[in-house]
This record gives sequence, C-alpha cells and structure tokens, in this order.
Amino acid sequence: MFIAMVVVFILGYTAIALEHPLKIDKAASALLTGVILWVLYIVGADNILPGSDSFREFLEQNADVASMSSFHQYIEFITNHEVIHHLGEISEILFFLLGAMTIVEIIDTHEGFRIITDKIRTTNRVKLLWILSLITFFMSAALDNLTTTIVMVALLRKLIGDKKDRWFFASMVVLAANAGGAWSPIGDVTTIMLWVGGQVTTVSIILRVFLPSLATLAVPLIIVSFIMGGTVQRPVSKVVGATTKEQTTKFERTFIFFLGVGSLLFVPVFKTLTHLPPYMGMLLGLGNMWVITEIMHQGSTLEKRSKLTVVNILRKVDVPTIFFFLGILSAVASLQSAGHLKIMAGYLDEKLHNVYLIDMAIGILSAIVDNVPLVAGAMGMYPVHTYGFINLIADPAAQEYARFFVQDGIFWEFLAYCAGTGGSILIIGSAAGVAAMGMEKIDFIWYMKRISLLALLGYLAGAGVYYIMFAL
Repeated sequence: MFIAMVVVFILGYTAIALEHPLKIDKAASALLTGVILWVLYIVGADNILPGSDSFREFLEQNADVASMSSFHQYIEFITNHEVIHHLGEISEILFFLLGAMTIVEIIDTHEGFRIITDKIRTTNRVKLLWILSLITFFMSAALDNLTTTIVMVALLRKLIGDKKDRWFFASMVVLAANAGGAWSPIGDVTTIMLWVGGQVTTVSIILRVFLPSLATLAVPLIIVSFIMGGTVQRPVSKVVGATTKEQTTKFERTFIFFLGVGSLLFVPVFKTLTHLPPYMGMLLGLGNMWVITEIMHQGSTLEKRSKLTVVNILRKVDVPTIFFFLGILSAVASLQSAGHLKIMAGYLDEKLHNVYLIDMAIGILSAIVDNVPLVAGAMGMYPVHTYGFINLIADPAAQEYARFFVQDGIFWEFLAYCAGTGGSILIIGSAAGVAAMGMEKIDFIWYMKRISLLALLGYLAGAGVYYIMFAL
C-alpha cells in the first residue's frame, strides 16, 4: 500500500494537470486523490506504521492506546490523531482563503476596482505593460495572486481588443502576480501556508524576498521592452447601461475598496497583536464588511440589495478552488503521515544537501505541478528548528546546516520565492496561470513558446539576487 499511495498520488496529479483535455475539474480529481490516499493508508497501516517514529511516539504518550490491539492502535493513530491534526492545519488555510476571496468579491461586486481601471488611459504597448505589471505586482502582495489575476484579466478585456495581445498581457500579469505574491505573507497560498505554519514572519519575508521578486518581474519586462513596440487596439466601446451606473455610487465604490483592502492589510497586524491564527483576522474583516454593507444597503431597492448584499455575493465565490485545496492538501497530509515525505527529504539531503538547490528544484517542479502540495510537502519534510535544538547538535557541520531551517531561515524564505515564482514557467504551474488560462483560453503551447523562457530567466535572476544578498 505504501507504493500504491505514490502511484495514486501521481495519477491524481496527472488528472489535475490534464484538467482541460480530460474535461474533469481539478477539484474533483484532488478530492478523490485525497480521500483514496487516506483509505489506502488506513487499509495498509499494518505494513506502514510499525516502523514509524511518529507512531511509536504516539504510543509512548498514550498508554491507554498502547494497551489496545494493533488494529485499534492503527485506527486511533490515523483517525483520531493524524486526520484531526492535519484537518486543523488545513482548515486554517481554507477559512483564510474563503474569507479573502469573499472580501475581494465584495469589492468587485461594488465596482471598487474601477478606482484603478478608470485611471489607465495609455495605448502604448510597452508603457501599458509596465503599468499593468507593476499594479499587479503590488496588488497581488496586498490581496493574493489568484484574485489579482482574475481582476487584472477582467481589466485587460476593457483595455485590449486583440486576442493575441490580450494573451500576452495576461501571461505577463501571471508573472507579475506570482512575483508579487512571493514576498507578501498574504500574497500567495504558499506564503500563506508558510506564514500560518510559523516558518516565516511578516516583516522578514517582505524585507528579504522583495528585491528577488522584483528582479523576477523586471528582467522579463526589460527584455520585452526592447522587442515590443506599437500600440494596442482598444476594444469596441460599449455604452454602460444606466442600471450599471446606478448600482453603486462613487462614494460606495471608494469606501468599499479602501475598507476591503484595509481589512486584508489588517490581518498581519491582527496576528501580531493577538497571536491568534490569521484566519481569525480575515474573518474579522469579513464580518466587519458584512455588517457595514448590510447597514449601507438597508434603504436600497430590492434589486440593488439582491446584487450587493454579502449573502448573494457568497454565491459567486469560487468554491471549487476551496475544494481543490482541501483535496490536494489532504493528499499531501496522508503522504506526510505515512512517511513518504520523510524519505523524500532524506533523498534530497543525500543527493543535494544544499538548501538553495533543494528550493530551486522545488521551484522548477512547481512549473509542472501545483506549488501548493510542493510547499506542503516541504513543510512536512523539514521541521522548524529552534536555536535550543540546534545547540544540542554535536557535529558543527550539521549544526550549521540546521540553522537554515529556523523560523525566517534561508530555506523557508527562499522556498517562498522559488515556489511562488517558479510556477510561472508553465501556465499550469500556478493558480494564477490556471485562472488566466481558463478566462482567456490561453493555449498551453503558445504560452510555452512565448512566455516560458522569459519566466525562466526572471526566475533565475531573482534566485541570483537572493543568493548574492544572503549567501555571498
């Protein structure tokens, strides 16, 4: 069953990667993969658990379970310990994402993003590319790369009429969104995972990963600036209907925009002040916006309330994305619990034994498969060391290597960069890329020919900047 779990995981991943040819939503494949892996784990527990260190420690700490039969020991360990433990960690991420996606949807439904879109007037290709890329870069740090990509692709439809031009701009938006999300604790699901898990802290990830992330975007932009010219063709103007104009007032749009962005930016502050999990800060912001919008629209018409109240907005939230993360994180959790990731960690340490090479390998892999399970796997493979633990290590070389894995250690920060930006190399390698691909029907081969090399050069440039900053 141990090997069967790996086979099922690979098959599940293949189904996720081939979502469009198979015409099966990746959320369905992820859920099936996650559940089947836990089933295989518990069915094969008698072959998997006897040599497990975590299982032995569990029995040592629970004498009542140790007195049971082996069959009941396995059930207690897997169902009442491992599943509950991992469910708690996964739930924190899911509730955080659900809250963030709902807040962004509230802003979008109230047309709050028009504050940005109405200011863009230029049709010069290079100038427009720089403007949109920089907006995306900073917006994805404040929001997240997935929702920022959705917003920016929607914006591109109002600014660019030609399909291939829009494909190119949308692809650069993916690069910018992934680069911007890598240096912010709330900018990417992977950085959220590392932040929630305690591997990185807010100030450190911003200060130390910002310049490498900026280089990841700047290098492709500079290259493109020398080979691209001319102007973009604006889409045929469409007269905005009266109902759209009357749906929200300028004050409502502005107020909701700043309230929503402020709620998102307050989350790291909330965690610092209260030491409570970040998802509670996100839910606090959502609850606050929910109450305010209910009060704001009390005197509105029934038609307006039906569109702008949070109860109705919740129907627009991307629930399949939540299920996808639930499935894939559950799948990785089963591999972590069964010991697969520990074996992989040992293999990487034996063959590479260099945190920079390990992280860069994970970044390249994230171009092929989603970066969420890769980071979840790394988090399962390598524990966060404390300086007290490091001081107990006798071997000086091992002690020095262990320092890479403390909170805000080089391994975790560089992992945030690599996993966040490496996914841009292929369009299916990140949630932002998949979103853009789905919205604009971008061809996989077209992206690989036009964008992949640019993304790879940016990825290597950013990695070089980080290496120069902290390794030399």
